[in-house]
Amino acid sequence: MTASFLLQPSLILIAGGIFLPFLPMRARNFALLTLPLLALYFIWQLPDGISLKAKFAGYELAITKADALSRLFATIFAIMAFAGAMFALNQERTAELAAAFIYAGSAIGVTFAGDLITVFVFWELMAIGSTLVLVSAGRGAYGSALRYAAIHFFGGVLLMAGIAGEIAATGSIAFNKMALDSFPRVLILAGFLLNAGAPPLSAWLPDAYPESSWSGMVFLSAFTTKTAVYVLLRGFPGTELLIYVGLFMVFYGIIYAILENDMRRILAYSIVNQVGFMVTGIGIGSEIALNGAAAHAFTHIIYKALLLMSAGSVLYMTGKRKCTDLGGLFRTMPLTAICGIIGALSISSFPLTSGFVSKSMISDGAASAQLAFVWFMLAAASAGVFLHAGIKFPWFVFFQKDSGLRPSEPPLNMKLAMIFFAFLCIAIGIWPEPLYALLPFKVNYVPYTASHVVFYLQLLLFSGLAFFLMLGWLKRTMTITLDTDWFWRGGGRRFMKRLDIAAGDAWNRLEKWSRDRARDFARLLRTHHGPAGLLSRSTPTGAMAFWTTVMLAAYLILSQF
Repeated sequence: MTASFLLQPSLILIAGGIFLPFLPMRARNFALLTLPLLALYFIWQLPDGISLKAKFAGYELAITKADALSRLFATIFAIMAFAGAMFALNQERTAELAAAFIYAGSAIGVTFAGDLITVFVFWELMAIGSTLVLVSAGRGAYGSALRYAAIHFFGGVLLMAGIAGEIAATGSIAFNKMALDSFPRVLILAGFLLNAGAPPLSAWLPDAYPESSWSGMVFLSAFTTKTAVYVLLRGFPGTELLIYVGLFMVFYGIIYAILENDMRRILAYSIVNQVGFMVTGIGIGSEIALNGAAAHAFTHIIYKALLLMSAGSVLYMTGKRKCTDLGGLFRTMPLTAICGIIGALSISSFPLTSGFVSKSMISDGAASAQLAFVWFMLAAASAGVFLHAGIKFPWFVFFQKDSGLRPSEPPLNMKLAMIFFAFLCIAIGIWPEPLYALLPFKVNYVPYTASHVVFYLQLLLFSGLAFFLMLGWLKRTMTITLDTDWFWRGGGRRFMKRLDIAAGDAWNRLEKWSRDRARDFARLLRTHHGPAGLLSRSTPTGAMAFWTTVMLAAYLILSQF
């Protein structure tokens, strides 16, 4: 292993992803499990500060710059790559796994990038990798993949324009905290927020992710949005605008997840909801709130992947994803159901699970900053999370009615991946100190106080009671939900159709005009070059010589001036 791999661990996964399709099956599976662990080892060998530089266009790039925040995110990205690879060992599409490793490696590259140019390079490579994960799912995902790519490359254009403007204005490419005081920085923030799933383009996430394969969505859930959380933590902590953006995301995700019938779209909207908590914490900007956002990103990757592994196992064994087609699966898939319930309790911040020890820090950050409105909104949102993900997902998939389906448990590797993440959900919830030691700020935070535990238990238990009292209203039906993606799916298609018609009419008019002008031009040529035309007449040689001499004389006279 060369020094470049040691100094930039992302290259391990990126290079592995490039060579993965050329390996035989056993070597492929060995690489899938060992490369993320190797990357994790080198992540923890990096010293604090800049360890890898390069020259580009007169600027000195800080390709690898490590500190507590970057190491925290790189660590969970490597763990996610390992668990996701374990879950996907029996995925026949090696192209998906190769793209997933390039995707994961690029996310790690962003976390260690110490300048804006390096951030942009890995950012765009991450967009390419995630798009290929979608494309590899097959024909059914092509439309979603194209829309996904268009939106994310648009975000890349915003980011590139913002970076170019920032460099022109300041002459610096350093990636540090930035005040939102210039248009280029607004563009940079917009590029970051697009990847986070913020409005108005947040519908790209539930549009694209559920169309990936049973294993692809596990990878997709972890890197794009959480990398966006990382760069917001790095670049825009304490930006007040993010509080309100985050609160919008929180309730937007809840409302659409409650309405949704597709189990994977429920969990996709839940990603937007949970990232909203993190964005709100970043906007609050205090040390405890920033720690809470970072810790919640760490725990969210684990419990969200666990939920999607559970849903992916159901999809793998039954081929169905609509809640109306499922139910009663706990009879033959008890382990999958238990792991799904653990993930559901974690996302709901139930005491003794990982979500409780991270999300409560964000709420306490709002309380410490005396933001009463924000605190009440976060508390209400916590109840909503329990409704749509804590109860709705496991209830309609594994319980409610008997669908008549009797699938067996998924293969061993998929069960081991779920057990591994279920263990982490409970272990972090019981013993959060190792996670707290990784956080960027040293804050003495105690999650298990009587007031915290009683408050969350009351909140969650009454939310559960409300769910079952309103079960008749929440009953799933064969419906679809319209989101802002209508503008580029339905409305966009209609607009393009009308644009094609208008363009066709314009071309027809231009063709007719061209034919008319061509006839006029031909008539003109015939007038001057025809048998009786002026230019067709013979001119005496002497006259031509005379007029040539006159023109040369005029030129010589004018050239003297």
